[in-house]
Amino acid sequence: MSFLLLLCNRLSKLIGNISKIFISYPFHFFLPKKRFTIPVYSKALFKGKNQKIQKNIWQTNYSNKVSLPIYLNYLFNRLMSLSYDYHYVSTEDRLTFIKENTDENTIQAYERLNDGAAQADLWRLLTLKHFGGIYMDIDAHLIFPLSGIIKNKDKELFILKGTDNDHTNYFIATEKNHPILSNAIDIILENINSGKVIGVFLLTGPVPFSNAIAQSKQSINDKSYRHVCVQGSFTNEHFQYIDKPRGKWTHKKPEEILKPKA
Repeated sequence: MSFLLLLCNRLSKLIGNISKIFISYPFHFFLPKKRFTIPVYSKALFKGKNQKIQKNIWQTNYSNKVSLPIYLNYLFNRLMSLSYDYHYVSTEDRLTFIKENTDENTIQAYERLNDGAAQADLWRLLTLKHFGGIYMDIDAHLIFPLSGIIKNKDKELFILKGTDNDHTNYFIATEKNHPILSNAIDIILENINSGKVIGVFLLTGPVPFSNAIAQSKQSINDKSYRHVCVQGSFTNEHFQYIDKPRGKWTHKKPEEILKPKA
């Protein structure tokens, strides 16, 4: 199975890179203003197997009007998840969800975040805790059908970028009310409330998520990212932020990430 997954990894990355170089770059050279719409909701084509992890895919972005490579990335993921419902959540709807489903401390902490990626880091954990399902970054793509990766009795599936608890948060799959999500949320809220200038990666990103996993006393289901989900094959920063140049979190100084307390 590992060999098959590795083969699918290479094949999916090859497809993505070929489409990016030979289709997407020429397309946007001749049609620089053309955009494609990712649907707010896409229903599963068939029910498929029952499983503990709810069959919802969650994604967010600064806009669902996207470049061709982002749209191709979306289509590839839908092909890999035909028995899952798909949900796109806008910046505005993220805040609405948080105001309707969390406490005042969480709302205030979220509203202090001055960066879309940092907001999405916290929102994804709150959403998965409330609804369950699978979160993927908008530039991430599966390398194998999701129903073949997630087993019926899995309560979670996390991915490792390296060794020594180096978990990433660009793909997270959990049942709702998973205790690690609650712990990760608490760590992020504590980071925000402390007001430390530490940047997105440490404030809300993979580091607090990895720390929550490390603090857990339960055994967890995790796999190498190479066997589950990778980033950047179909797209890149230019195409992802085509209408928002220098919009990626890496272009913000750490002190710009948090607004002062009201």
